[in-house]
Amino acid sequence: MKLEIARALFLLAGLAVTTVAVAAWEEPRPVVFSKAAMAEQCPVPRVVKEQVQAQPDHDLLLFLFGLRQGLRPVG
Repeated sequence: MKLEIARALFLLAGLAVTTVAVAAWEEPRPVVFSKAAMAEQCPVPRVVKEQVQAQPDHDLLLFLFGLRQGLRPVG
């Protein structure tokens, strides 16, 4: 097989793969949701308990910082 024919086949194969990838790549477009549309999608239960506000755990942050310090090489 000549080098020119092989190059042409590789070019066509590359273009075919690129075409299939572009056709398969589907990104959702940005959409604005309204409350009416959301009410139909996911109705809220009649009895909803109030959520308790989560507080950050400073001990956990200190623990993670200590673990990170332990990963440093000595010297």
